[in-house]
Amino acid sequence: MIPPAASPPHQRPVVIGPDLRRFWSLTWTLAVTEWKLRFYGSVLGYFWTLARPFLFFGVVYFVFTEFVQLDRNVRHYGVYILFAMVLFQFFGEATGGSVGALVARESLLRKLPFPRMVVPLSVVLVALFNLGMTLLAVIVFAAITGVYPDGSWLELPVIVAILTVFATGIGLLLSALYVRYRDIQPIWDVATQMLFYATPVLYVSDFVPPEYRQPLLANPLATLLTEMRHAVVDDAAPRAWTVIGGVPRLAVPAAIVLGAVALGLWVFTRAAPTIAEDL
Repeated sequence: MIPPAASPPHQRPVVIGPDLRRFWSLTWTLAVTEWKLRFYGSVLGYFWTLARPFLFFGVVYFVFTEFVQLDRNVRHYGVYILFAMVLFQFFGEATGGSVGALVARESLLRKLPFPRMVVPLSVVLVALFNLGMTLLAVIVFAAITGVYPDGSWLELPVIVAILTVFATGIGLLLSALYVRYRDIQPIWDVATQMLFYATPVLYVSDFVPPEYRQPLLANPLATLLTEMRHAVVDDAAPRAWTVIGGVPRLAVPAAIVLGAVALGLWVFTRAAPTIAEDL
């Protein structure tokens, strides 16, 4: 009598998996599907993506130019705040969307042992899609107002890449923590609002009193937007290392970015095998 074949051992879900090609294929497919579903049944579709930053920009631009009159002291002020708002919105969308991403896909995570990191990375990728489409409109607006692309604009993809890495690290951390601690959502909502005003989005960093500039630019978002202003909007504006007080001091925001990525990966890797059971 032939004994029955032993059942294969239960495979626990992994973070990335042994096949990187399959991992990225799953991430891309999930992101593209989510991005298409976002506009499904919508008459205006993509234009809703532009509505939020441009409508907010219109209100802010009117207030800060008519009442505060910042445009008199900041060259191409309108272009700067539009670029800054779009980049900050990307960070907020990527991190905020990652918070509940695992919980929102609870049924999928319980049924399939696919790599868990696919879920938060697909959220960041969707936010990156939206950023790319929105930046096209912003560049058109910039050209209309007299700001044209040149060689220094090559820094913009680097800035976006660093911002994406930072958002991914934060997103991994928040998504893993939210599975067990639902207070993460309101905490991060408040933190994002505080971060918005602690980042030079509606103002420029060199308007900040000198004694506060170094603490301000310890925030990686502030450093990136300050450098974006010089590279994209006004080449006469001070560079990030000038405002912060020297190149060595850029080690602080750089360490925060790397620390966020390392912490996010560590927490997510430890939580990934038991995410389905914790949901």
